[in-house]
Amino acid sequence: MTVLILTCEADVTADLVVVHLNTSEVPVVRLDPADLIGDVALSGEYVHGVFRGHLAAGGRLVSINGLRSIWVRRPGTPAARAPVPSGWLTEEASQALYGMLRGSEARWMNHPDAARRARHKPWQLRLAQRCGLPVPATLITTFPQAALEFSERYPDLVVKPVSGAHPQDPPRAVPTSRVAPGTDFAAVAFGPTLLQRRVAKRADIRLTVVGDRMFAARKPTTADTDQVDVRFAPSDSPWCPADVPPRVAAAVRIYLREAELSYGAFDFAEDADGTWWFLECNQSGQFGFVEVDTGQPIARSIADWLAQPGPEQHTQVNGTNTAVS
Repeated sequence: MTVLILTCEADVTADLVVVHLNTSEVPVVRLDPADLIGDVALSGEYVHGVFRGHLAAGGRLVSINGLRSIWVRRPGTPAARAPVPSGWLTEEASQALYGMLRGSEARWMNHPDAARRARHKPWQLRLAQRCGLPVPATLITTFPQAALEFSERYPDLVVKPVSGAHPQDPPRAVPTSRVAPGTDFAAVAFGPTLLQRRVAKRADIRLTVVGDRMFAARKPTTADTDQVDVRFAPSDSPWCPADVPPRVAAAVRIYLREAELSYGAFDFAEDADGTWWFLECNQSGQFGFVEVDTGQPIARSIADWLAQPGPEQHTQVNGTNTAVS
């Protein structure tokens, strides 16, 4: 049975996993939904109570019923590279592709419905609270007065986007920034603003979870910098392997179970007391930079998860379900 990877062509992180799958001689097909109506083709037939679907990409033809797992890594917008792209064509292609794949019995990393829900940062924060993960005091508001009162209660704040990257092409990362004292919050009325108490951190933590395996990495912070976003902060320190506190591990397992995710990249800020403060969980977060620094076998673990045996296929013989190997 085949592993299907949905991601863009330039995703070198996915390449790491493909290498392990190839070494293990596990069949794998990689495609970008953006290439639908061009380099990627599909077909699905619903006849006599049976579904038969196929995908074609890169000269390969794969049965949708023959998929053991589907890794939704960094897929492009369906049909985005069609000769005449349109919103209508994108919706049609998305409905066709993901609708057929949802009908398979393949294991998902992660299921599109769960992944879409998990991208909502307010939802993440509330789920983290319910699971017992420490969450810094946070306000999301369009009320300038509420922002002002929040800043009076928590004078040391950061501001970050609610949704993540700015939706330009290519997407531009918007850094988390400190809020200057005496800030005028009038502009809050023009769009939802996320304010959060700054954690005086001594290290950044990236916890990558693959199934039931956890890989924690720690990077010490520079005390004399105002740059609070680890993606932009200058640092000569590499990421180093770290132990996961048992209480955090237990809460993270509950989080992933409630979120119905098989993969998650968690960001924490570690304070002077050693407390890990939850910042966010990216359901398709990068892991290559951590593996390079730490040597942790994250790509190998993802490949192993994807390569686990898929569902048995069944056919009807004289009215009896029979497994097909």
